[in-house]
Amino acid sequence: MTEAALKADSLVKQLHAAFCRDVDRQDLLRIAAKGITDAGPPYTSVYMYMLDRSGKNLVLEAFEGRETEHTVIPVGRGLCGRAVRLAQNLNIPDVAAEASYLACNLETKSELIVLIRRHDEILGQIDVDSDVPNGFTTVEESAVKEIADALAALL
Repeated sequence: MTEAALKADSLVKQLHAAFCRDVDRQDLLRIAAKGITDAGPPYTSVYMYMLDRSGKNLVLEAFEGRETEHTVIPVGRGLCGRAVRLAQNLNIPDVAAEASYLACNLETKSELIVLIRRHDEILGQIDVDSDVPNGFTTVEESAVKEIADALAALL
């Protein structure tokens, strides 16, 4: 089994410590985004999208890495919107092969979208871009899911 570059357990501890210091939601999301990108390749950029009150739009609340023009994404639109509509994580090895891909950046080759969910309720998602084709193994996906699960408990 390949070891993930991302040490999820360490980042989860950082999130819990920040929560105990009454850090607000946006700062928790920033800590998670920075912790993931700090792991280095394949994690190029991380976008923390949360569902708005209507449940119809994903709103960018924090990110680390390259900026994106996609600050609001309707549920069902693009890969991020599809993940929420289908209520499932997506590991896309080649974004160029996806007709519904909304390009955050031209350099992005693969994308991992992990839902932040509390039981059956979807709160948002961690959207990770990589400049590496087929950048995310099941090991990376599991590490990001561990962080998403921690966020679901803390938010």
